[in-house]
Order: sequence, then C-alpha cells, then structure tokens
Amino acid sequence: MGLDQTIYGNTLSAWLIAAGIYAVTTLALWLLERYALRAFARFASQTRTSLDDLVADVLGETKFGLILFVGLFAASLVLELDPVVALVIRRAAVIAVVVQGGIWANAAIAFWVRRFVDATAGEDAEAVTMVGALSFVGRLAVWSVALLLILDNLGVEVAALLAGLGIGGIAVALAAQNVLGDLLASLSIILDKPFVIGDFLVIGDFQGSVEHIGLKTTRLRSLGGEQLILGNSDVINTRIRNLGRMADRRGALKIGVTYDTPRELLTQIPGWIEEIVEAQEETRFDRCHLSGFADSAIEFDTIFYMTVPEYDRFMDAKQAVLLALHERFDRHGVEIAYPTQVVYTIPAAPAAR
Repeated sequence: MGLDQTIYGNTLSAWLIAAGIYAVTTLALWLLERYALRAFARFASQTRTSLDDLVADVLGETKFGLILFVGLFAASLVLELDPVVALVIRRAAVIAVVVQGGIWANAAIAFWVRRFVDATAGEDAEAVTMVGALSFVGRLAVWSVALLLILDNLGVEVAALLAGLGIGGIAVALAAQNVLGDLLASLSIILDKPFVIGDFLVIGDFQGSVEHIGLKTTRLRSLGGEQLILGNSDVINTRIRNLGRMADRRGALKIGVTYDTPRELLTQIPGWIEEIVEAQEETRFDRCHLSGFADSAIEFDTIFYMTVPEYDRFMDAKQAVLLALHERFDRHGVEIAYPTQVVYTIPAAPAAR
C-alpha cells in the first residue's frame, strides 16, 4: 500500500503527517511546560518576589490530558475531515483551553489566599475571614465565566439562557429566600466585620467563641463545650455583644457593712477599697461611694477596670480585692452585713383591776 492510498478521505501520507504533528505538538507543549516549571521553580528559590512563585504554582496545574486535545486540533488542520468531525475536534480543543484557563485561574486564587493566610494567620483574623470568603466568590466567578464560554462554544444562545435564568432565578429566590437570606447575611458579616473567628459573642440567650463563619451558618463553641449553630440571618438580626473586642473589663462591687459600724470607719472604707484595688496589677480604680441604706446593711458601690480583657485575670484580680478587703475589715472590726431581722416587743400594759 503506497503513501497515495486514500483512507477516510485522506492519503496515507496526510495521516502520517497529522500523526507526526500530533506527537510533536503534544510533546513540545509538555516539554515546554516541564522546562518552564523547573526554570520558574529554580528562579523562585533565589528571589523574594511572589510573581515567580505564582507562575510556578500555576504551571504546576497544567493538565497533560488537556494538552492532548490541543495536539489533536493541530493535527486535524492538515486533514480533510467531515465538517461535523472537524467541528467536534475544534470545539473539544476550545473547551480544553477554557477548562485549563479556569484551572490556572483557580490555582492563582489559591496561591494568593495561601500566601495571605500564611502572612496574617493569628494576627488579623478579620482579613483572613474576608479573604477566605472572597476567594470562594472569585472561584465561583471564574468557573461561571468558563461555563458560559463552553456553552457559547457548543452553540447555546447564552443571552437567551441568561434571560431564562433570570426569570427562573426569581422563582428560585422566592422558594429559597431563607437560604439566600443567610447567604446575604454572610456577605454582610464578611464585609462589615461585626465579629471574626476567635471573638467571644453573646447573642440573645447564646454565648460562645466563633469557630466558623460559613455561607449559611455561624458556629460558636459555648463555655459548656457544645457547638452552637446559628443561621447567619438570625445572627445579623439580633443584638450582638462582642466581648472579643473588649479593650478593658469593668468590675462592680457592692459591699454591705452592719449598721453598728462607727461613722469614722465608714468614712475610711472608700479609701481602703481604692488602696486595695490600685495595689493589684493591671487594674484601674474608678470610684467608691456610700450608696445607700439597705434593709440590713450600709452599702458601698465600687467600680474598677481591668486594663486587659481576659476574664480569668479579671476574676483573679476581683478575688484578690475581696480577700484583701475582708482582711482589712477583720483588722478594724468592721462586720460584713448579711440579711438579719430584729424583732422588738413591747411589754403589754398591766391589766386594770
């Protein structure tokens, strides 16, 4: 059989040329990708810039299976093929290029997110939360554009499809308004940043540390150890107390002493409390006053602040203040009041004779 023999509308020599083009194109693209990857990886290890690392990471995501489609398209150009077959090959090559572009874009987004998280983890939880959510939006946008390009390449009327999706989207939105409400609430949390991962929140009857901020729910770890899962829309529509952003912590003490305490000692008690509070580390005295005469005690109100927000350290300081005050009261004979009741009886008048 000579080279002029015709097979499926092409000579044997044309088929051999096409096979050579296919092999050379595929091998050349693969070798180019391997060489470029090694070159950029070697160059990246010697520089401090991120651009070469990005290129190396992106090239590392090149799929050999997609290169085969490009080689197939290059080989088909020298053949006389049925129009339907030629169209299928061309569209397959375009789809391969679009998919590979989406993979590269996804790899670039993942690279920058990873770099940002490594640089700010433990320092800026708000930024990490925002970048994580925006990376999801970015990936969704990339693959949405890739899907539209693929559909357009397949001959689908994208404009009509988008119009139909718009009408259908309204129906879906009405049916899934709770889910969409949580999704929009998650974007509000990410952009407005009322709290971030690690903050301690009080939301209505629930309280705990933020463990996860998702597209639908926010998860808290309560003091009791259980996980609390709240819908994002419920969280946004509730008043939130964010204790994680507390600059300092306010402490209030109400001390009651008995009514038989001498006035001279009553006038000294605010000074004692101020001295004791200021003797503690990381505390700031605000005020102490005799606030009123209760049923069973003369009461003093004290306000002080811890200059650090940690609750354990606040309770340590409060305990130290109370113990020192108890010792001071014992030393001066001042008694701490507790609920008592005194009953006075009047002797009955002698009966008339």
